[in-house]
Amino acid sequence: MKKFTLFTILAISLSTLTLKAQIQKGNVMVGGNFADLNLGLNGAKVFSLDITPKAAWFIQDNVALGGYVNLGIKTAKGSSTTTNYGVGALGRYYTGSDVQVLRHGRLFAEANVGIGGTNVSDGGGHTNGLDLGVGPGFAYFITPNIGLETLLKYKGVFGFGDSFNQSNLDLSFGLQIYLPGRSTANKVKNDVR
Repeated sequence: MKKFTLFTILAISLSTLTLKAQIQKGNVMVGGNFADLNLGLNGAKVFSLDITPKAAWFIQDNVALGGYVNLGIKTAKGSSTTTNYGVGALGRYYTGSDVQVLRHGRLFAEANVGIGGTNVSDGGGHTNGLDLGVGPGFAYFITPNIGLETLLKYKGVFGFGDSFNQSNLDLSFGLQIYLPGRSTANKVKNDVR
């Protein structure tokens, strides 16, 4: 019973941490972004989906480094299918203060570099090589540990294939979970004692 009570107090303490505590050194961000979600109901019957799982560790307050994987597909009845992929490193920098309009919001910038490609079926061409991206975003924390976000990002693949580069401007929506690092959890545990 003593362990259950300690665990309950620890869980309540962690859930009431401030927004700043979630982007502190040692914490972990896990989640993903969803882009270009399109389910065609009339006409061309287009289906497209782009999913980018991410994980990052805060190396200092407001700065996170980690990795990403990108998988995407776009297809339409009677048309070529386009697939894209990518894997690499990402970095995020959060602004130093909350956005005044929404007290639980935080602006950030994200950049990535890795290996990726865009391939079109039926001889439509391909580009494979260096995957680069950069852009601003906004995270709204619905709880201290969960953030809904939107990200406007320039994405480009530069390298080999039928064309030297493929690039686009991408608007995505995501969900990130911010987990306390070992040092934050130990601090809360010691405060409870």
